[in-house]
Amino acid sequence: MFRKRFNSTFIKEQSGVAGEKNKASEENGESAVPISKNDFIQMVSNAVHHSSDLNIKSIPPNLTLIYIDTLVDGEVLKKHIIQDLFTGKDVSPESILSILTIAQVKLSSNLDDTIAAMMDGSVLIHVEGYSQVVLANIPTNESRALSAPENESQVIGAQVAFNESLSTSVSLIRRYIKNRNLCNEKIELGKQSKTTVAMLYIKGVASEEMVNTLRQRITNLNVDSVLDSAILEHLINDNTLSIFPQMLLTERPDKFCAELLNGKLGVIVDGSSFALVCPHSFIEFFQSQEDLNLRWQIASFVRLLRFSAVVLSVFLTPLYVAALTFHYEVIPETLVVPLSESRALVPFPPLLEALLIELIIELLREAGVRLPTKVGQTIGIVGGIVIGTAAVQAGITSNILIIIVALGALSSFTTPSYMMGNVIRIIRFPLILLAGFWGFYGIMLGFCFILIHLLRQTSLGSPYTAPFYPPRLIDWRDSLVRLPLPFTFKRPSNTRPEDQDKYEPEPINPEKNEQKVK
Repeated sequence: MFRKRFNSTFIKEQSGVAGEKNKASEENGESAVPISKNDFIQMVSNAVHHSSDLNIKSIPPNLTLIYIDTLVDGEVLKKHIIQDLFTGKDVSPESILSILTIAQVKLSSNLDDTIAAMMDGSVLIHVEGYSQVVLANIPTNESRALSAPENESQVIGAQVAFNESLSTSVSLIRRYIKNRNLCNEKIELGKQSKTTVAMLYIKGVASEEMVNTLRQRITNLNVDSVLDSAILEHLINDNTLSIFPQMLLTERPDKFCAELLNGKLGVIVDGSSFALVCPHSFIEFFQSQEDLNLRWQIASFVRLLRFSAVVLSVFLTPLYVAALTFHYEVIPETLVVPLSESRALVPFPPLLEALLIELIIELLREAGVRLPTKVGQTIGIVGGIVIGTAAVQAGITSNILIIIVALGALSSFTTPSYMMGNVIRIIRFPLILLAGFWGFYGIMLGFCFILIHLLRQTSLGSPYTAPFYPPRLIDWRDSLVRLPLPFTFKRPSNTRPEDQDKYEPEPINPEKNEQKVK
């Protein structure tokens, strides 16, 4: 009898305290957790609109477990929560914290925060008579296994790529950079999607001004959803109207970490296998992580070859159109006869002929990307050979133009960045039109327009054309060419790093070390 009176008195006291908390939370615009089991179940069910995957379990004498079975790890729930709570005794939220053996456990008295935690993979443990809920976070670990990069492959270096799991991607980064100054700030984006975004940087290396700027851009977003890193890049870059990417999208953890060590900032979106890196200049889109693994002579040659291929891809076809339409005098005499013979049966002017072949190449490329891997490769090779041969035999185009267009398409694939490769493909078409209308003058007009546009761009406030404009001669050592490591010990100045030296040049010079020892 005494025990019943004590329990009723205790529940009344808890009700009074909960009532005071409810009033305070209502004044603050928050909803408190009800102490009644039935009220709590009803409020949670209503919040998720009685979803079919909402599970409710009762554990005697006074516990209720609520969770969404598609979001929690069933094995952990069975072995480390339900089994531990089957004590048969009255427990409190505080005692549950000491009973459970899982890592992420906390208390919450706010209903909105409680439901948000449930949607993030937490089990809600409600104790009858208490206005606090225990949140046991046991999200399911279903994710794609780690694999080799598909879009940024390399011969020498790591052969692992990010996957869609944010925790896995962050763990890969921490394996490369075991530094306590590596900061990981998590931000929730999207009114509907509630997507977790991680912003990473190295404290003491990255510029605090840039960190604050990027953080403000992300937190100020008011959108329904952010489902991929590419979408976030469109929302936070400096100029959303520009065709040129201002932030790097990479799937390589080693590339991501190398940029962090250079004083840059990184962003990873949960559910995306690509990470963002900023600021990023125009010339850096043509640099590969493999360049650091090669000897400086080979790396410099490959970079120059890559940039020359981009120039060929953009200007080769427009030069062909301009020369055949307006400027016959620039064609060498040895090529006049082959050109005239190859175009003898072509009924189209050079402008239409070039546009037609370029569009066919783009159709083959797009079809090869969308089809399954093996089928896409076959379609690209066989389709190019068959269509090219048939077009020449039918007199629709000349064989010289087929060679020029194929060379331009092949050159566009040398760009390490997929986003910049798409830009190279697109800007070729306006230049072809300008060349068809005004010849070399049109090409120069298009080139000047592109150059002025690049000079006006910025990436997180940093000049897009650095280190060439504004000129920073010390950064030229690792731009179009890469000099030996003793000459590249400075971090890029366009990132405005707090610590400008990556390493001291003297420790890697054995002669100076021997002199110091003596």
